[in-house]
Amino acid sequence: MSENKNEPREYDAVRGGQNSIPVNAAVLGGIPGVKSRLASPIIEVRIAALSEALKYGEAGLDVIIQALHDESMQVKLAAYSLLKYRDDLKIKPPFQDYLPTFEFDVITVDAEGTENSRRKSFAHYFPEDLGDGVVLDMVYIPGGTFMMGSPATESPRNEREGPQHQVTVPAFYAGKYPITQAQYEAVMGNNPSYFKGEKRPVEQVSWNKAVELCWKLYEKTGKNYRLLSEAEWEYACRGGTATPFYFGETITTNLVNYDGRYSFGGAPRGPYREQTIDVGSFPPNAFGLYDMHGQVGEWCSDKEHDNYDGAPTDGSFWKTGTNDYRVVRGGSWNYHALYCRAAYRCYISGRGHGDGGFRVAVALAVPSSLSCV
Repeated sequence: MSENKNEPREYDAVRGGQNSIPVNAAVLGGIPGVKSRLASPIIEVRIAALSEALKYGEAGLDVIIQALHDESMQVKLAAYSLLKYRDDLKIKPPFQDYLPTFEFDVITVDAEGTENSRRKSFAHYFPEDLGDGVVLDMVYIPGGTFMMGSPATESPRNEREGPQHQVTVPAFYAGKYPITQAQYEAVMGNNPSYFKGEKRPVEQVSWNKAVELCWKLYEKTGKNYRLLSEAEWEYACRGGTATPFYFGETITTNLVNYDGRYSFGGAPRGPYREQTIDVGSFPPNAFGLYDMHGQVGEWCSDKEHDNYDGAPTDGSFWKTGTNDYRVVRGGSWNYHALYCRAAYRCYISGRGHGDGGFRVAVALAVPSSLSCV
């Protein structure tokens, strides 16, 4: 041991969260240590401290609940991940205040398009304030594994939709609706849409402009907003289903905005609206996402590929490609029903197209050790 009295001895303690911990010093533990690390300016340190707080019973639970007030949304989401499966009564009010829920009906139809079930469900979300009363609602999408693409038995289908393969998608947040004209204008300062309306989805947007909006959201909020990967988009669209549409085997114009003159399966024909309509006009899927079928084609991050040979299986986007064509999913207001299927893929030049809209995503900044809590 050093004879220098200014150096710490092995039984001296220092507060956890210091940038540099002296050699032979013990780190302050227990709840005091957790609270000390929660005062760190480093977000990763605060998130790690929350995980440790679980060891300390009610005192640790109180600390995690308090973290729902943290100024960082990333820390709030980490606290939420630790608390979401607990049924303690004291947790419910903070959840409503900082990670509210919304309720909705989940509807399914039979092969003729007749409603055959309806159930109540709910989803968690957080509101992103874009200023001037404009809010972007981001819905929690739980992680999971699904079969991407269409099975050989799904008719009609094409080679782009195969081979069907298993993909595991980590949890993330997705826009409740495609970006609206009001949201686009609040961030970008203009509105390129042909069919004007604050609550209608923005259209006439190039892929580059969609990415630019994500970058501006990052500058505004500090959160890494981005386009959905193609795998994330299909996983989010399906909402746990394996049918051509999240409503079931078919759709009708009472459920989706598409060219109703061309029906799918045994469903009846319907009106062709010839334009976009307000977002949220029809029921959402089981994740609480609206307008995943029809309305506007939604840009994804991925570059063009003719099929899924070599596609990522971890939910990430396909970075390679030989041209500037990008994946567009979901169909649009002027597409036939068959082109609005969950598995249908098309590619369009990143310079844009008339139906071009998009939805944004943001990842959960939570260590993988918390994902199974």
